[in-house]
Amino acid sequence: MTTVSAPPQSQRSALQGFLTSRPVMKLRRNKLAMLGLLITLLFVLVAFFAPFIARPSAGSNCLRDLGVSSPNQIYNPAGGAFWQVLFSAPESCYAIERESFSPTPTPPSSEAIFGTSQGYDIFYGLVWGTRTMFKLGLIIVGITLLTGVIIGAISGYYGGWIDNLIQRFLDVLFALPGLVLTIILITFLKASNPGIDPSVPIILAFVATGWASYAKIVRGDVIRTRQLEYVDAARSLGARDNRLILKHIVPNSLASVLTIAVLDLGTVPLGIAALSFLGLGFPAGYAEWGQLVDFARAWLQPQYWYVMVYPAAFIILFSLGFNLFGDALRDAYDPKTR
Repeated sequence: MTTVSAPPQSQRSALQGFLTSRPVMKLRRNKLAMLGLLITLLFVLVAFFAPFIARPSAGSNCLRDLGVSSPNQIYNPAGGAFWQVLFSAPESCYAIERESFSPTPTPPSSEAIFGTSQGYDIFYGLVWGTRTMFKLGLIIVGITLLTGVIIGAISGYYGGWIDNLIQRFLDVLFALPGLVLTIILITFLKASNPGIDPSVPIILAFVATGWASYAKIVRGDVIRTRQLEYVDAARSLGARDNRLILKHIVPNSLASVLTIAVLDLGTVPLGIAALSFLGLGFPAGYAEWGQLVDFARAWLQPQYWYVMVYPAAFIILFSLGFNLFGDALRDAYDPKTR
């Protein structure tokens, strides 16, 4: 006799409970939040499928490093190049395709549908630059968030001289201009480590200047959460400090900081673009939005409208999507609005 296993009701009910929860329902009713989410998802798709949207040209170093000779070979899922270019594309693929060495921009054409700037294909740079922005944004926000949560949880839970020491250090960081400190750190790291991967100083500088705000917010939420009755109950049952922090306090103190992390995913890439515009980012020709804006600086004339309009549109839409969704997410999980 065969028996039919029951469906996982607990998992289904948990999913239904999440989709019908007050914050999610509030988000779903917010048209601007859904617009922001749609824009964000479009950029995610552009970043993920960048090799197929702006594929490398024949004879490029990207194809050579992928071990293929024809651009069409990267479309074959049975080949290794398909998966490699999706998940671990060589650095040569991030080099913007160069149509010529003429500094004069050329208008959109079949070869470069957004035109060229300093000889570089604007479309290729914007599409692969989206992948660069997401990659660095996720790494920076992830490390910054983890660092801030750990230090903020320790500060808020233990209090006393530990909390006082951490808070005084945070006061020093907040007293320094964030952008100026980031520029100083990047300049120092590059000067003391010639030939270093340009993404490493950027990541270290943004993490060093960004974790303090997360730690401040987490500390306040941990101080509030540790005084709740279920934490006292767990402590009376013999739960150790690490179990209290990791299982009971931190998971219930992350709502505010996670919504800010979503907003930072939209602002950190803009800071990276600003650094490249100032000449402190990636080397010339690397697929990154700030470089394309820098290339357009000398050609702000009506007949060369495309050199600035397309990069500016990408930057504005990217920021708009994350800000619309992030603001709505923060409002949805704000207990004061319930």
